[in-house]
Amino acid sequence: MQNELLFEITAYLASPITIPATPEGDRVIIYVTGGTFSGPRLKGEVLPGGGDWFLVRPDGIGTLDVRLVLKTDDGEPLYMIYRGIARLPPGGLGSGSFPIRTAPNFFASRNGKYAWLNSVQAIGEGEIVDGGVKYRIYEAK
Repeated sequence: MQNELLFEITAYLASPITIPATPEGDRVIIYVTGGTFSGPRLKGEVLPGGGDWFLVRPDGIGTLDVRLVLKTDDGEPLYMIYRGIARLPPGGLGSGSFPIRTAPNFFASRNGKYAWLNSVQAIGEGEIVDGGVKYRIYEAK
């Protein structure tokens, strides 16, 4: 089975807020300040205000809990949520690039042009880039 590219997305990030040594690990809250997405069937902008409630577990694995609002180039708002795993390098979160794997879901108006996204299970692969994160998001077939 071949997965189909939905879009590439770049989200720009504010400085992280860290709450160290919680019972679950180090909580890192990272707000999204904007961005863009583009693919074969949809494109637009990432609206500011979303974010990631990232957790660095005691075993060094990072878990993502992300919520974003996208706005298509024709004005439709889309809600995108995903959880995922980041395999952090030995030095931790701030010590370089690392792979990120996610499982996004979408919420669109059931009467709108993008209602088809409501039944999509996506998978994503991402990485840290200057000032943010970049992902390739695929529809899992």
